[in-house]
Amino acid sequence: MAEVKSAEFKKASGRALRDEKLQHSLEHVMEHFVGARASVIENDFGDENWEAMRTRAAAIKQSTLEHLDYYLDMVDRSVRRNGGHVYFADDAAQANAIVLDIAKRNGVKTVIKSKSMVSEEMGINHILEREGIEPVETDLGEYIIQLAGETPFHIIAPAMHKTRQEVSALFQEWLKTAPTQDIKRLCVYARDALREKFAAADMGISGANFVVAETGTVCLVTNEGNGRMTTSAPRIHVVLAGMEKIVPAVEDLALFLRLLPRSATGQRITSYNTFVGGPRAPSDEDGPEEFHLVLVDNGRLNLLRDEVMREALRCIRCGACLNHCPVYRKIGGHAYGWVYSGPIGAIVTPPMTNMKVARDLPYASTLCGTCKDVCPVKIDIPRLLLHLRHKVAEGALGERSTTWMERLFVGQWHGAMRNRKALEGKANLGRLLTRPFARGGKVRKLPFAPMVSGWTASRDFPAPAPRSFARLWREELAHDNAHPNGTEQG
Repeated sequence: MAEVKSAEFKKASGRALRDEKLQHSLEHVMEHFVGARASVIENDFGDENWEAMRTRAAAIKQSTLEHLDYYLDMVDRSVRRNGGHVYFADDAAQANAIVLDIAKRNGVKTVIKSKSMVSEEMGINHILEREGIEPVETDLGEYIIQLAGETPFHIIAPAMHKTRQEVSALFQEWLKTAPTQDIKRLCVYARDALREKFAAADMGISGANFVVAETGTVCLVTNEGNGRMTTSAPRIHVVLAGMEKIVPAVEDLALFLRLLPRSATGQRITSYNTFVGGPRAPSDEDGPEEFHLVLVDNGRLNLLRDEVMREALRCIRCGACLNHCPVYRKIGGHAYGWVYSGPIGAIVTPPMTNMKVARDLPYASTLCGTCKDVCPVKIDIPRLLLHLRHKVAEGALGERSTTWMERLFVGQWHGAMRNRKALEGKANLGRLLTRPFARGGKVRKLPFAPMVSGWTASRDFPAPAPRSFARLWREELAHDNAHPNGTEQG
């Protein structure tokens, strides 16, 4: 499985905030996605119709998850009926072993890959390279970050953090091209290099945006045509899909293919919608000789077993929650430390990897609720984040994350809130301790324990008032608000 670096979230976020180039890229690209989405939804549907579509899509996905065993069996039977092969992988290691076995049995030397987040989870490129097999990403963004030795920065725009100068430098190093800052010329360089790989590849590996249970059809949504080439040019096609990608019927695709591009990039439809369902028939002009579908768990059952977290598996990987999240829009994708970033990454990474390593991610949110509002399948992301925070705090997932200092602080707060005199005493103590550090009604730096000093590490904290409200009431307000007959107003 791909290395999980989520334990470095806080440090990585700090580096991202100090990176001026990254901040410029985030502001520019995110505003484009947000504006395009809002415009196309308003012009094509209006709020009421869009809301009805979201509700229907959420119901379809939720119902499928509630009966996932039934639909997994249906997919298995449908693909085999079409002449394909189906595999169920419990984790990334097993999925990698399946793919490697297919490649070795067929003497594969070169693999072309269409964009696949599941393959990123698996770390399949490193596995293939280790065995002397060359994997080549054919999505332009994925190709760029492969050359750079990085992981995707965004679900739908994996290289959005790269400038044209950086891309030019990568192409000069790896493709021996002339330096240029012309984007069209850079695309030509990449296209020329990838054409050779398309012609030479023995195997194509793709992801799946949707897998239709009743027909065994895999649907791919792309803008560059590389998905169609990957699934038709090589003699072997391997599909890597999370088990949550299933939809019941072909008719359901009409709805999801309206929701996905509008939510992701603000397009009415993507340039290429590719449907594949097995090896080519004798009458077909092109297509693979072998078709293999690998359905991957890799921690998804942890989400499915939790009745609250289960709805996270509705996700169709549109990236809308990333585009609208104020946290993601300041720190970007690499800070999250694994394949999935933004609000959805903060939800799925801890249960799918390691709660101890990823325990900071559920706190990477302002809980503003925008992610919930824009999700095309109505995942209540703030509720799931709070659910995970609760699990982190109580150690319900096997790792106790609260320190003795936090438990002491919460215990003191709990006792104070149950007793008026204790509350006033704690407030007076806090007022006394912070008084030397208050300037102009603000406390700009607290040198005490880390849990307290963190409040002022990146923002000013309002200084406690000189007198509490209770004291102010006793000394001034109670007298001013008394009736002439001496009875206080209610």
